[in-house]
Amino acid sequence: MNKLGVSIFLLRIVLGISFFVHGLVKFQGGISNTVGWFESIGIPGFLAYVVGTIELVGGIALILGLGTRIVSALLVVVMIGAILKVKLAIGFLGSAEMAGYELDLAFLVIALFLTINGSKLWSVDGALFHKTAND
Repeated sequence: MNKLGVSIFLLRIVLGISFFVHGLVKFQGGISNTVGWFESIGIPGFLAYVVGTIELVGGIALILGLGTRIVSALLVVVMIGAILKVKLAIGFLGSAEMAGYELDLAFLVIALFLTINGSKLWSVDGALFHKTAND
């Protein structure tokens, strides 16, 4: 275990918790509300279920360190979609009505980092595949 491995672990945990909470809110608030909102901005409603599931289940998987690269790649796609379809027009800092894409961009970059590098320290993947932690 070294500083880089611990740092990557922290990125994985924070990203996992953040997406788990975002996904949970989508389902707790009634996924039909998210479906309606998706449709109102021109996105097929069924994608609300896809995005919510990726966020909820993917968040748990990241916390556990299970399929980190795959989950992170899916989150990269979700964040690109969110930025391009919703947040880009609002700007980096957003407006009084809606936040900008600064947090989405940070999540995207963290997810991209984890897609490229993985995170084996204190992870199910590390335990299953008996590889040394990816520093």
